[in-house]
Amino acid sequence: MTARHDELPHVVILGGGFGGLYAARSLRKAPVRVTVVDRQNHHLFQPLLYQVATATLSPGEIASPIRGLLGRETTVLLAEVTGVDVAGKRVLLADGELSYDYLIVATGATHSYFGHDEWAKHALGLKTVDDALQIRRKVLLAFEMAEREPDPVRRRELLTFVIIGAGPTGVEMAGALAEISRHTLAHDFHNIDPSQARILLLEGVQRVLPIYSEPLSEKARGALEKLGVEVRTNTRVTHLDETGVFIGEEHIPARTIIWAAGVAASPVARSLGTELDRAGRVKVTPELTLPGRQDVFVIGDLAHFVQDGNPIPGVAPAAIQQGKQVGHNIHRHLEGQPMKPFRYWDRGTYAVIGRGKAVGVAFQRFESSGFSAWLAWLGVHLLFLIGFRSKLAVLLDWAYSFLAFKRSARLITGPLPELVRPVRAGEPLKGPREATSPVRDAALG
Repeated sequence: MTARHDELPHVVILGGGFGGLYAARSLRKAPVRVTVVDRQNHHLFQPLLYQVATATLSPGEIASPIRGLLGRETTVLLAEVTGVDVAGKRVLLADGELSYDYLIVATGATHSYFGHDEWAKHALGLKTVDDALQIRRKVLLAFEMAEREPDPVRRRELLTFVIIGAGPTGVEMAGALAEISRHTLAHDFHNIDPSQARILLLEGVQRVLPIYSEPLSEKARGALEKLGVEVRTNTRVTHLDETGVFIGEEHIPARTIIWAAGVAASPVARSLGTELDRAGRVKVTPELTLPGRQDVFVIGDLAHFVQDGNPIPGVAPAAIQQGKQVGHNIHRHLEGQPMKPFRYWDRGTYAVIGRGKAVGVAFQRFESSGFSAWLAWLGVHLLFLIGFRSKLAVLLDWAYSFLAFKRSARLITGPLPELVRPVRAGEPLKGPREATSPVRDAALG
């Protein structure tokens, strides 16, 4: 006799990212009920989030509703997870609880300010669509505010952008901001010259992209500097506030600071009652379970999984493979078969630096840089985008941006900030282009 649906084993998946999404998909044919819990209603292609922040793509091109991706056979709950009662087999929600037979924790990571959480107010991180839109708004507003600012010192502060952290996200953000100022916006303003914007990339260790070999790191640095980015390595930020960043006694005035220096595991990990690493990630077994349990799995950025003596990277392909493996292992466990250990297959990692430029490594041995690496990066990202519409839209926007040096999502929404100083009729705006192109009196106020 076939069991009723409500009598089937209940698999609860926390997080609708790559790991959670692919775990749910791999359980479609298993005799289980699946519930996905996330505080957002959409799956986000996080590797391209910086392109939303820099106005190349719109949010809808890299995000899709979880319900639409999984279908009606999967229950999707919009809720905030506050913890897990492993002994009682319950997920604790902000407004209730949820029992499970199997639990897959894929809640990912968040920003880490290394003990300086107060910096978050002034240094924007990049993990969500809201983060990306906030950065896009602040970057575009900086140019608009500089256009109306007569004080050259204040204008310089507005046109100074500091990115802290030279990992892939920091490098990609710095390159994109350089292209915005040097090309996309170069001829859009009358009173300022956007190409004179100062873009600084600060890194605390010896080189940019330290996950890559030294030759690739040097190529990446050279490409950034060719774009006009000021790269400073062995440089640690000691303080930051609304006026800029401090490096020891040196103060760099800047009104836009972007944080790409570190991540911390989701706080849900602390409720699992197991050993964590320094970053707060869960040390899992070869089968991706909590030690001593076969009903709780941890995957993605939240999992500390060691392979060949090194932790596997917190990248989308790893989370996808883990999600699939966990789904298969639950199916095997229900059939009374032993679970299989996880093995990560590294197809390659890439970091894009600018228009037609990237660096990367394929299959852990084949290094590439320049246009060939950029094409490989493009292919890998399109491969993992969910849905044909997203692939087509992203490809078209990339083609437009590449061929025309334009960005199609340069929208500023919301009320103007108070920092935009009204200009009185007849008051001249003294910008750097005044000598070659006289500025007309502004009558904006």
